[in-house]
Amino acid sequence: MIQQEGPGWRLSRDPSRQAFPVLIGGEHWAIELTEIEWQCLASLICDLTKQHQQLFSQLMEDEAVCLEMERQSWWACIDGDKQAWTLQVVLQGDGEQRRGAEGHWSIPAAQAMAAAMRTAWDSCQ
Repeated sequence: MIQQEGPGWRLSRDPSRQAFPVLIGGEHWAIELTEIEWQCLASLICDLTKQHQQLFSQLMEDEAVCLEMERQSWWACIDGDKQAWTLQVVLQGDGEQRRGAEGHWSIPAAQAMAAAMRTAWDSCQ
């Protein structure tokens, strides 16, 4: 079982919970995820933060950057600058079979949440 949290973010992964083993949360919100939703989101956030890191040397100190990426039913966006950014995620629901959700982490919770997701993702691989 993995439980990590800090100001403005929370991540919990308990594989013994069959239907929804992962919980992610931010300031005043949380959602439980299926294993498939979690795997897709975690890999998306890892790829998005990697893309931001690759741009790091090309960005001026206060230059704004907004990176968006989609994967399966997820959309994610990093919005900020070279040093600090926010993170927004959207789970696209279809209204009948899948629920939808939207979450947002502000600075510095976004970086902490992305790092926690990376750690949890790496420990499951």
